[in-house]
Amino acid sequence: MPEFIAFRFEVILELDSPVAGLASPLCDAAFAECSGLELTMQAKAIDVGGVNSGQVHLIGPLQNGQITLKRGMTSNLQLWDWFARGTRPGSVLTAHGQIRVLNADGTPNIAFTLTRCLPNRLRAPGLSARGDGGVAVEELTITCDRIQAGALGASLTASVGFGIGITGQASISAEAGVTVSIQGGLL
Repeated sequence: MPEFIAFRFEVILELDSPVAGLASPLCDAAFAECSGLELTMQAKAIDVGGVNSGQVHLIGPLQNGQITLKRGMTSNLQLWDWFARGTRPGSVLTAHGQIRVLNADGTPNIAFTLTRCLPNRLRAPGLSARGDGGVAVEELTITCDRIQAGALGASLTASVGFGIGITGQASISAEAGVTVSIQGGLL
């Protein structure tokens, strides 16, 4: 079983559509921290007539967390340009990418795939006369339409099904199923 190390990861972001003046990849940077890789399902509670012992809970919409990358270093100003251009009224400069968790020898094991990312916040670090040769990014916060997790070398395919049926005037039936299969390849 591969060893997962939470302090070894890489961040790669690419624009969904090419833009003059912004190269691909947009971000191939090292960051000290990454948070917000989370999904929340907002279950829907339904009161069923005649059933006084509780509610029926149904699958609701998914909500992605805001991904925050802290204390990063990169060799260019691409992230600053993406933020400046992408936050202008009428502009839609979405990106996609991956956050790859590396094992002890530096080989990527797990990838969090990000879809339709937008920059929310970009903050520079405090300035210091000590030169280190890179452009520092204190904090970058992005919002994504979708976050998927998968093992590199094996893909995870999940399908979720749900059905509901109503019979008569006072009864309700619901069923849900989840199918997961693992195949070779990358998500």
